Amino acid sequence: MNCVDDFLSESLAGFAIAHSDVVTLSSDPVFVRRRRLTPGKVALISGGGSGHEPLHAGFVGYGMLDAACPGQVFTSPTPDQMLSAAQAADTGAGVLFVVKNYSGDVMNFEMAAEMCDAPNAMVLVNDDVAVENSSHTTGRRGVAGTVIVEKVVGSLAETGADLEQCKAFGDRVIERTASMGVALTSCIVPAAGTTTFNVGDDEMEVGVGIHGEPGRRRARLASADAISGELLETIVGDLEPAKGEELLVLVNGLGGTPLGELYLLFNSARQCLERKGLRVARSLIGNVTTSLEMAGASLTLCVLDDEIKRHWDTPVHTPALRWGA
Repeated sequence: MNCVDDFLSESLAGFAIAHSDVVTLSSDPVFVRRRRLTPGKVALISGGGSGHEPLHAGFVGYGMLDAACPGQVFTSPTPDQMLSAAQAADTGAGVLFVVKNYSGDVMNFEMAAEMCDAPNAMVLVNDDVAVENSSHTTGRRGVAGTVIVEKVVGSLAETGADLEQCKAFGDRVIERTASMGVALTSCIVPAAGTTTFNVGDDEMEVGVGIHGEPGRRRARLASADAISGELLETIVGDLEPAKGEELLVLVNGLGGTPLGELYLLFNSARQCLERKGLRVARSLIGNVTTSLEMAGASLTLCVLDDEIKRHWDTPVHTPALRWGA
């Protein structure tokens, strides 16, 4: 970096120039908006602290978000950012806020929703099954499952569904989605300059949060098969899918793990799920909800039905996720 105080603004400037075909950047207050809005479509707005890239700004574009509000690293954006983003993205059908369950995010989005003149609703993402409460939340944390919500609800919104339908679909997807992660190293918040927590070379933090929050236990470093087995035992135990059900599996890198290791972890997870009588029907492997340069990964399962599967498969065109037409 050049200067701690300029980290976010300089990063966003580079992001906006690199993806100027898809997004525009507002600097005061700061938010990223889809360049071409669709009149009469429900606007999807999300946001949160920076440091989790490509979440959220990387998913602004056709088939996902209409705007995203980045806060400082690991710090909630402000209500005025959220309100301005909503006003800039609303085209008459209302606004749906997609909010990860962190106290600051929830409080600020609720304030923005109260100030917003447009009809609005909120989907609260709380997919992390590692711990029930943490230093940042009351209840489960919102982590990589947010990407699944943004993709499938974004697709539904593109069809012309109304605000109530989009909200109900998002809530249903969250009920069918669960995540859990493991960290092999900590990360360094630029303003702090030191590691958020300490973990030995032969240790791992099982159930870590995406801000470095403690997990459920500190353990000896284990094999990929053992890691995926422990994570999936908790995730599957929470979701309780019936044998033969189809799953979407998201293997998410936390920022410092090679893609080859993520694919290896996916293969371990696939084999574990097949032994449980479950079918991997869709998958996404990569860094989608990171924690700066933390080494580690999370697994997310979504129990599919025909509607969720259909909207996962539709075209998407964002800086970080592109497929289809």
